[in-house]
Amino acid sequence: MKLTADKARWYEDGDGFWLAFRTRDRRAAAELSAEIDNKPYDVEAKPHRERRSLDANAYFWVLAGKLSAVMQIPPNDVYKQYIPNVGGNYEVIPVKDDRIEHWDRIWCSGHVGRCTDDLGPCRNIPGYNYIRSYFSSSDYDTAQMARLIDLIVRDCKDQGIETLTPSELDRMKGEWGRG
Repeated sequence: MKLTADKARWYEDGDGFWLAFRTRDRRAAAELSAEIDNKPYDVEAKPHRERRSLDANAYFWVLAGKLSAVMQIPPNDVYKQYIPNVGGNYEVIPVKDDRIEHWDRIWCSGHVGRCTDDLGPCRNIPGYNYIRSYFSSSDYDTAQMARLIDLIVRDCKDQGIETLTPSELDRMKGEWGRG
């Protein structure tokens, strides 16, 4: 279960240490409280990030389709060309030499845009290579998706493909998390 909180408190009583979160989602809070009920759970907290809007994602694919027609390559290949250029959309992970192909299959499975680069042997971990594992746009935050849109808009303009005006693009990017 996942919920968004904007404040936290902790306190101690005879039963131990307690951590309480303030959330606007009453139903999710009640469900989580009932679900935990004396069972151990691992809880992770991380800063909230607005997700990309469906409009931005749909617009990217409209442009990818138009660009693919001009370039005469599949839209998925157009998409994959942008992933390494977005920036801030990967993690570098040490992977055992004989498991690199296995890691690549697992990481990329079910995600059109996920890909990997082998950066070579780890200096401090013999028998391992550093693998740069790129996230796909379904994992992107607002800033990453905006950079992806900016990249394809630039290339579409270079090919003479009509795009939204800068103000329309700004409006669309600003609507992330609202739809």
